[in-house]
Amino acid sequence: MNVKLLLAASLFLATPVWAAPERLPVWIPDSSARVTDVEPGTIVHTRIKILATTVKPNAATAANYDINTPASIRSAYDLPSSGGAGAIAIVDAYHDPTALADFNTFAGTYGLPQESSKTSTSSTNKTFQVVFATGRQPQSGGSYIASWNLEEALDIEWAHAIAPSAKIYLVEAASASTSDLLRAVQVAGGLAGVREVSMSWGSSETRYEEMYDSYFTRPGVTYFASGGDAADELEWPSASPNVVSVGGTTLNRSSNGAVESEVVWDHTGCGISLYEMRPTFQNVIASDIGNHRAANDVAFDADPNTGVLVYDSTPLYGEAGWWTVGGTSVGSPSWAGVVNLASVENRVAASSQAENNRLYENLGDGETFRDVTSGQDGSVDGSTGWDQPTGLGTPLGLGGK
Repeated sequence: MNVKLLLAASLFLATPVWAAPERLPVWIPDSSARVTDVEPGTIVHTRIKILATTVKPNAATAANYDINTPASIRSAYDLPSSGGAGAIAIVDAYHDPTALADFNTFAGTYGLPQESSKTSTSSTNKTFQVVFATGRQPQSGGSYIASWNLEEALDIEWAHAIAPSAKIYLVEAASASTSDLLRAVQVAGGLAGVREVSMSWGSSETRYEEMYDSYFTRPGVTYFASGGDAADELEWPSASPNVVSVGGTTLNRSSNGAVESEVVWDHTGCGISLYEMRPTFQNVIASDIGNHRAANDVAFDADPNTGVLVYDSTPLYGEAGWWTVGGTSVGSPSWAGVVNLASVENRVAASSQAENNRLYENLGDGETFRDVTSGQDGSVDGSTGWDQPTGLGTPLGLGGK
């Protein structure tokens, strides 16, 4: 990396964090920094990493940088370019003042449905709606909240990219506290038409976490959680047996867009829970995991070097516009979109556990999942069948979802 880029990165982030051995450095925004100065489990962090490049790719140049667009992701995972029904709810913290405009810019760029309303919170919106979890607009402004805004942009845009006909709700929690986010989760599950709820945030496991697993049990709703971005370290809520936990991969494509390989992303959060008991859907892998819940269940592209384009016009450290983003935050809303697409043809799952039952019934099915069998994540490796970083694998089409 040249000196000019190092200087630019130092200006861009108050405290840049460089991650190896990725091909290019990544920036970890404030909201994704691990929380160590408060009681574990009381404050959560996002799961995003930003690719550091000398030239920032945009919608027109993404292919030149191996960056993924909706079309390339659909091609890689054999997904249709249309479809979806009902609604997907995204739960994040704080207020994103540019969410509607950014959603429409992204949608317009890629030929997706746009929200015609000028009021983001109108209940009559058909495509996109912002909901304040407490009924009052949360705080906005400042670099920490702006990095949450980038998370929100990623989540709403990629849920929409995968399931264009599903309405997208952005449910904004009052803060990044676990209590405020869980209140938002409750609100999200009760919104009209919601079939999936996505949570791209988390914190360390605690001995109290089982008390809160019931937040992810509304009938007819499947909850998705990002697995985390620290190698083989399990976090909550991805550790909950009441969510579909999504790990990460590096998705390598050729110059014509074809998948050349998919391997474990070496920053994927995963592991065997200290507190959660093994759910029945994981009985099929009991010999590998013992008596406790293990994560992840499935996976999706997460490496910032093979990341996805996101549009966010809220300034973050002096920058705005198109971003190249990775982290397991990509996978949670994207898998919510995949399952939403599949629910049009299949029955809507009665719960997260019912959805996981369906997924684990297809363990080793090469038509349902791309089995990620290579790559290393801390002390664990990708392997045939189920493994901790990538679970059952990445999606191939809509069958078995």
